[in-house]
Amino acid sequence: MSVAIEQLQQLGFSQYEAQAYVALLQRNPLTGYELAKVSGIPRPNIYPVLARLEERGAVVRLDTPEGTHYAPIAAEELVGRLQSQFQSSLEAARGSLSEISQVTEHEHIWNTRGYPPMLEHSQAIVDSANKELLVAIWPHEAKALKDSLRAADERGVEVTTLCMAGCPKPCGNCRGQVHRYPVAPRTQDRWLVLIPDQREVLAGEIKPAGEASAVRTCQKMLVSLASWYIRHSIALAALLRDTGDRIDTLLTPETRSVLETLGPGGEEGGWLEHMRQLLAKD
Repeated sequence: MSVAIEQLQQLGFSQYEAQAYVALLQRNPLTGYELAKVSGIPRPNIYPVLARLEERGAVVRLDTPEGTHYAPIAAEELVGRLQSQFQSSLEAARGSLSEISQVTEHEHIWNTRGYPPMLEHSQAIVDSANKELLVAIWPHEAKALKDSLRAADERGVEVTTLCMAGCPKPCGNCRGQVHRYPVAPRTQDRWLVLIPDQREVLAGEIKPAGEASAVRTCQKMLVSLASWYIRHSIALAALLRDTGDRIDTLLTPETRSVLETLGPGGEEGGWLEHMRQLLAKD
């Protein structure tokens, strides 16, 4: 019962209003005196509470020879009314806010912590894409965002996906042009990068235990860097897969020397060996 009361409070009911309505659902019709007893609401408060519930259309007054009783409207009907009211309010707010808003690009960086908030931001970003969506993702997050990704694909958004796990077979959750290359750093952390219409970027990191943090920004430099990270990762992985060992004979000594200096953390063999090891993981 407490869960239902909490949920009604989230929909705008006061605690006493929620208690009264839930009590009436379980036993009705009741007089105000009877409702105060079964709901735990103080008697001086019960009639103002019932008056507000009547105004909401959540209860009806029944005048009988035995006195005034109260009964709830059906829960399904109440929820339907609330849904309609909230939808109307949202549409009205959208129109009013649009009229007074100026279109600006905010280059602030938003930081979020926690897996659910990161997914909420991610879903909003995917849903906002109109023409193009760049995605770097792992299977777990692809599954969590599958409905939004599918909707983007179906409404004609050009989706380019880098499966950072390098799955050997399609999972069915990634969308658009899917490139399955295991180019992520060799750690247990998962990355999530989303870029809609070259407009903003969300970059998230998920730890093995499920902790997550993400940044979201419209800062043009960071959007460009993240975009080219995905594009370059796909392009370089494709080139290395295509050339295989033949790349050693195609590189000049000068180029080979440059690549040897680019391995992460001074890794032996440099960038080329590092990429070969990543792509060999699958």
